[in-house]
Amino acid sequence: MDNNDILIRLRYALEIKNSEMAEIFKLGGLEVSVPEVVKILKKSDDEEENGSQIMLTNNMLNSFLNGFIIYKRGKQEPKSGQTNTPEPSIENNTNINNILLKKIKIALTLTTEDMIDVFKKTGLNVSKGELGAFLRKEGHKNYKVCLDNFARNFLKGLAIKYRS
Repeated sequence: MDNNDILIRLRYALEIKNSEMAEIFKLGGLEVSVPEVVKILKKSDDEEENGSQIMLTNNMLNSFLNGFIIYKRGKQEPKSGQTNTPEPSIENNTNINNILLKKIKIALTLTTEDMIDVFKKTGLNVSKGELGAFLRKEGHKNYKVCLDNFARNFLKGLAIKYRS
C-alpha cells in the first residue's frame, strides 16, 4: 500500500471533503491547494491522464496525519515545565503503518478496545498484546512492524464504523 492509497482510504472512511483535506495539510505545516488534493487522490491506474497524479511522500503523509490530529483535537499547548517530546515520524517505509495506527488512534481518541473492535468489523481478530506491539516505539524489544494487511483492514474497519 503506497502513501496515496492510505490517504484515499482514510478520506473515504472518514468522509473528508477536499477543502477539509487542504485545511488539514495546512494545519500540519504543508500548503496544499484543493486542486493539488484532487491530484493526490487520483488513482494511479487512470491511464488517460497519466502523470497528473501527485505522489505523496512520507513527509507529506506525516504532515497530513499531524494536521489531522490538530483538526480533530485542537492545537495542544505545552504545559509549563513540560518538555516537548518529539512526535513519531515516518523515517522509513517499514514504519508507515505503525505511525498511521498511532496517529489515527490519537486523532479519533480511540481506546485499545475501540481499535480491536474496528479490526473485528473486518473479521480480523487482533489481540491486545499484538496491537500494543504495533503501537510501541520502534526499537522497543516488543515492537512489531504493522504489515499492509493490518493497516488495510484497519482503514476498512473505520469505513464500516463511520460510514454505516
